[in-house]
Amino acid sequence: MFRLHPPVLRLITLAGLLWAVAGLATANAATPSAPSVAVSTPGDDPCVEFVPRLPNVNTALCARAGLLPSQGRSGKGRVLYQRDVVAPEPRWRVLVVGAIHGDEMSSASLALHWIQQALEQPSDTHWRFIPVLNPDGLLRRPSQRMNANGVDLNRNFPTPNWSEESKIYWEQRTRKDPRRWPGPSPLSESESSYLYDEMQRFQPHLIVSIHAPYGVLDFDGPSVPPARLGRLFLDQVGVFPGSLGHYGSVHKGMPVVTIELPNAARTPRNVEMRKMWLDLLRWMDRHVVPEAPAASLVPLRVEKSE
Repeated sequence: MFRLHPPVLRLITLAGLLWAVAGLATANAATPSAPSVAVSTPGDDPCVEFVPRLPNVNTALCARAGLLPSQGRSGKGRVLYQRDVVAPEPRWRVLVVGAIHGDEMSSASLALHWIQQALEQPSDTHWRFIPVLNPDGLLRRPSQRMNANGVDLNRNFPTPNWSEESKIYWEQRTRKDPRRWPGPSPLSESESSYLYDEMQRFQPHLIVSIHAPYGVLDFDGPSVPPARLGRLFLDQVGVFPGSLGHYGSVHKGMPVVTIELPNAARTPRNVEMRKMWLDLLRWMDRHVVPEAPAASLVPLRVEKSE
């Protein structure tokens, strides 16, 4: 019988073990796994993720915006970024919110362009910009209206009688459209909860909520509405249970201007976005009262469409 000396046998055994480990590692590397979600941390550069997904936004514009991490997080743990631009003696506090719906990419782009306008043209205002409230929806491929939990964030705010009215509206008016699911309870989502808290902290005199793609200007609030911003003309589309406009105006007495850009995947021309900005400033100067919002003022509204 052929016999191996013990030292030789030990070498062969060791070689076999190394070969087996190498083969296992190769197999694991080749085995497909569930895609991981890139979760941002406060040290990350948001422009790395945002620029490839946003129309008419390059790295230089995004960098100039100087977005800073807030305390807010998305459902998947992504940082919610914001930027304050503060005049030396501000008369107003204005909160500008984009991409509440993740598939309305142009809304985030407009917010970033407006940060540049605020930096270049002081306006007696403390601006607080949240360009992307729904990063999980925006960065999903393909982008989606809802957040990671499938909730329409613009139906998740605690308007009066939310539990009854939002359920009826979703079931009967939208026929349980999954893109408009209001969620299991008001403020069930980390993104809407963050914006709710931000409204309490910041106490804005005005909220500007940017959407797409209906190409109109909507308004909720105890004030004279703007007739137009650029080429967008006033067309008040109604009050919806759980919407930011409904909550801010009816429940909190904060005027809410809702901008509906004409296209979700393309911004207006730069000159048009600047014209919208200047029209907003002129309207604020005439009609936005520079004092604490009055929660007792309730606008009369008639719902006209879904």
